[in-house]
Amino acid sequence: MNIFSSKRWRFFLDGIGQSSLALKDNRLRTVLSILGITIGIAAVMAIGTVSKGGHFLVLNELRTFGLNSVWIYRANAEKDPNRIVRQGTGIEVGDLSVLGASCCSAVRRISPLVYNIGQVRRVIRVGNRFSNAEVSGVGAEFAAINNDVLTAGYFLRTEDVARRRAVAVIGTTARDDLFGPAADPIGKEFHIGDKKYTVIGLLEHKKRDFLASIRSIEDANNRILLPYTTFHVLRGNQDVHAVQAEATEPEYADLAVAQITGVLDRLHNRRFAYKSETMETYIGTTDRILRGVSLIGILAASISLLVGGMGIMNVVSNSVLERTKEIGLRKAIGASQAHIMFQFLMESVIISTIGGVLGLTLGAVLSLILTWVTGLPLIPSWSLVITALVVSIMVGVLSGYYPARRAARLRPVIALRYE
Repeated sequence: MNIFSSKRWRFFLDGIGQSSLALKDNRLRTVLSILGITIGIAAVMAIGTVSKGGHFLVLNELRTFGLNSVWIYRANAEKDPNRIVRQGTGIEVGDLSVLGASCCSAVRRISPLVYNIGQVRRVIRVGNRFSNAEVSGVGAEFAAINNDVLTAGYFLRTEDVARRRAVAVIGTTARDDLFGPAADPIGKEFHIGDKKYTVIGLLEHKKRDFLASIRSIEDANNRILLPYTTFHVLRGNQDVHAVQAEATEPEYADLAVAQITGVLDRLHNRRFAYKSETMETYIGTTDRILRGVSLIGILAASISLLVGGMGIMNVVSNSVLERTKEIGLRKAIGASQAHIMFQFLMESVIISTIGGVLGLTLGAVLSLILTWVTGLPLIPSWSLVITALVVSIMVGVLSGYYPARRAARLRPVIALRYE
């Protein structure tokens, strides 16, 4: 049987038509109810979209540290000032050959880190130009671990490390200070104290503006990377302050830490305690915070949906009161409770659906405006759009159910006598 000629389809179309006519008779109340749903859906969409954009922004900046990165360093946990503390960083140059010889199944790459700790800051200069860049000693694998990309030249190589070459890779801020903005520094020389170094690579500019706004962090672009062996010569000692490793997968970060610290414990007979940090922990914390903020925002925006739902209930309730005699007449000539209930439910569903579509449109426009203003990809996901539309329809059904049920249960005799 053709569905377009069936009684059920005609009943459905008839119900929509009657509901639409009833809503037209109460235009002001209908428009206000639609407006409440529209604002609620648009607010939920905007907050969900902004939360998605915020997550993208933070994750994009965390990616500049290397998403699989782990850091291990000595923990100075001694609290008794009278006890003698073992000297040393807990990581020696000889340990690196053991750690680098495929010691750990959960580790893909590993690099030593040597900082300018406890040293007098040396002047970094080129002629009469100076820089306050942070100087560090690293290994040949550091760029891959730390997600560093070069825009010119090349990164430190294994032979640079082995031969203690006086070469350096610099960030864009250090380049601007020493050689001038947009200058090509490759092959040029600069001094750290009285020692001369040649620039072999320029790091791509890294953005950490958001992270810097909530926590004091070093400028990722104001740094100079030397082979750690070369930095040992500059410092005059063999200290290795930490190791940065790349786990094979984010979920193996804790295992990578356990394997590396296990090797260090065996090499040093557990004389030192070690601390660790993992990027997976930072990402997990960020996700929890952003989800919490997003949830609070959506709950706040949902108040508009609640107000819109109350508006729908008010419209349908008034419609029931105004058409009580009509309901009694329809039931007297054979209309069932299901027929009456369907008609009034359709009124609430029409209001919520129109409000939902308008809210989606408004939310999309707001997202496009925010994308244009912020430069972030604040485009709502299909899952968010579908969820918002389903929610708006559910609000309509739930809001219209009680007055529709009350209308359906009216006794014909009482309804016909209603004034």
